[in-house]
Amino acid sequence: MKCMFHWSAESFTMLMKILRDAFPQIMEFPSSYYEAKKMINNLGLGYEKIDACPNDCILYWGELLEKDSCHVCGVSRWKTVKGNEGKTCEGSSNAKVGEPAKVMRYFPLIPRLRGIYMSSKLVEQMRWHDRDRVKDEKLRHAANAIAWKEFDALYPGFASNPRNVRLALASDGFNTYRLMNTTYSTWLVVLIPYNLPPWVCMKPSSFIFSLIIPGKSSPGINIDVYLQPLIHELKLLWDVVVVFDAYSNEYFNMRAVLRCTINDFPAYAMLSGWSTKGYKACPSCADSTHSYMFGGKICYLGHRRWLPRNHPYRSQGHLFDGTEEFRDALVVVDRIKISAQQDGVGYVNGKSKKAFKKKERKTTNEYIYL
Repeated sequence: MKCMFHWSAESFTMLMKILRDAFPQIMEFPSSYYEAKKMINNLGLGYEKIDACPNDCILYWGELLEKDSCHVCGVSRWKTVKGNEGKTCEGSSNAKVGEPAKVMRYFPLIPRLRGIYMSSKLVEQMRWHDRDRVKDEKLRHAANAIAWKEFDALYPGFASNPRNVRLALASDGFNTYRLMNTTYSTWLVVLIPYNLPPWVCMKPSSFIFSLIIPGKSSPGINIDVYLQPLIHELKLLWDVVVVFDAYSNEYFNMRAVLRCTINDFPAYAMLSGWSTKGYKACPSCADSTHSYMFGGKICYLGHRRWLPRNHPYRSQGHLFDGTEEFRDALVVVDRIKISAQQDGVGYVNGKSKKAFKKKERKTTNEYIYL
């Protein structure tokens, strides 16, 4: 309520005092906004501030925690302050140490999953996909999908424990300044636990906040740089993390997996690394994408090849581009072949290239004849 209605810290403290006077029997009730924040921090639901390169090259995290400048583009880690007389980092006379140029907020995943299993009601719902789900051929939940079943067949050890968590990742950008600045873009990364029933897992209260990537511009495919802490925790969760189950009143070895992403097509390009622009934009057709330029725009055709062999649209070329389509549907590329194609790709993260600036118009006393 403090965030939604923009309460000041002082007004929140006054509310705490009123509640303490109204319920004197509750001795553990916080007496101020500061004490309330301390109580929430003890729940393990805080966040970490991780400095980042302004050009999205690296995170100052892990082995790079003590660095003062980016080893990729050479930009200082700290804000540039003209006329600063304080301490400066090496190679820069205007970079003030202590004020990072870009800061990402990371919300650790493991404490939040442990918090779910501390609630006996939520723990019971986390087993819904295995206990109470109607197991038929109708797609009512992600557990009815082919991808879920294939994963269970591939990793039977993971599937044997219904308490293991299956997550979906959603990401999108938004403008924090609304109409004040139409170009600003802050990106969020949210995790969704698919163990829960469909009427619960898609509620905002079930979402697990993961990342806040600051603007001004979208990170693009450099979003991989900011996902490093999350990937690190997901690797730990793939092995084993000991968690207390409040429903069974016992400790168990919990595992978790990221099974899918939820995003629009531009965000798909960022998360997957596949370009959704140009002549080869289709992620299903890949190099066999049928496209050409028409009227200054790229048009994508050849979609009729995915229809059944006897479909009437295949021969009705006059309704489309004037050609008949008798080609077979493309075979989905195996993940092993995709990994082999990526082995030879060398990519350096970051936006180290400076943006092109228009030349300023020179003013002269000479007349310009048109």
